[in-house]
Amino acid sequence: MKKILVINGHPDQESFNTAIARTYVDSAKATGAEVRYIAIGELDFNPNLQFGYRKRMELEPDLLKALEDIHWSEHQVWIHPMWWLGMPAVMKGFFDRAFLPGITFTRNKNGISEGLLNDKTGRIITTSGDLSEHEYNEIYQSSGLIQLKNGILEYCGLSSIQVDFIGPFQDINEDKRGKWLERVRDVAKTDSVPLKREA
Repeated sequence: MKKILVINGHPDQESFNTAIARTYVDSAKATGAEVRYIAIGELDFNPNLQFGYRKRMELEPDLLKALEDIHWSEHQVWIHPMWWLGMPAVMKGFFDRAFLPGITFTRNKNGISEGLLNDKTGRIITTSGDLSEHEYNEIYQSSGLIQLKNGILEYCGLSSIQVDFIGPFQDINEDKRGKWLERVRDVAKTDSVPLKREA
């Protein structure tokens, strides 16, 4: 079975992002994948990296469990709304507090960074309230995606990261909502196919 971790970065558990996450989880489980779920907004932790890297803060139990799930996974699905062209504050705080040197990345003897989450693939599902995918890519140069995909996940070792953009949500109706959730079901089935290992 493929080990999939779904991470919901929306702080409101009644949001459409949560519907997306639940749809993905249910669809992946239906294929036989082993799935774990993290709702960042429900975790109990201080999102402020108060001392930077000068002084290590003790990791709360919820962060320790989340990191256990992150290292356990073979495939990670990061779901979040785009707020001010980036991720919600609680999601950024999760990365600040949990993705630390020696935990998700390290530096070798030459001072070069190396990811510690290798052999893991990923998917990013971003929702937008008012921007179309074209506007996000052409006008804003996918700025939030660069931060999450390149600056965080790939930096920490993830590879083959697929990207899905859902929006804008202006004039959303049940028909559009249903089509987007069907799209999520399809990608969950695709992601659940076990990786072929080299002999």
